[in-house]
Amino acid sequence: MAAPSAPRPPRPRKEPQPLVIPRSAAEEQRLRLERLMRNPTYVFFAAGSSAGAGSGEFHVYRHLRRREYQRQDFMDAMAEKQRLDEEFQKKLERNKMIAEEQTAKRRRKRQKLKEKKLQAKKNKLEQKKQEKEPDQSQERGSSEDDEEDSKEEEEKEDDAEEPSFVMGRG
Repeated sequence: MAAPSAPRPPRPRKEPQPLVIPRSAAEEQRLRLERLMRNPTYVFFAAGSSAGAGSGEFHVYRHLRRREYQRQDFMDAMAEKQRLDEEFQKKLERNKMIAEEQTAKRRRKRQKLKEKKLQAKKNKLEQKKQEKEPDQSQERGSSEDDEEDSKEEEEKEDDAEEPSFVMGRG
């Protein structure tokens, strides 16, 4: 068993310090310096007793430098990607506008052609009616033949609407 040892002397009490919250980096630095100067024999962080960094500091520096270069490369790559995305979106929008303009132009052309055909058909029917009016007094039996002829003409007109690029036609 261990022999009872002498009681320890009580530790000296520290002075109560007022709580100071630093408002800036300079004030924080000043407070740390004051705290160090109160007990100048003890240094909290020293890299080494000789001037300059110790042998282990190089590896820390190299690691920090590598991480910083990686961060910069990543930021550059993201900026380049964003720039390319914006250019692509602009190009897409421009192509869309051009396609819409061409589609509208072709639509107008088709509509105009359709109206022209419809007008020609109406004019043709009116001419036939005007020609039939004097003929109605002569014969009633020939009207059936005229109807068949008009049906054949309509079919021919429908055939004319087929595209010209089909092989073997027109």
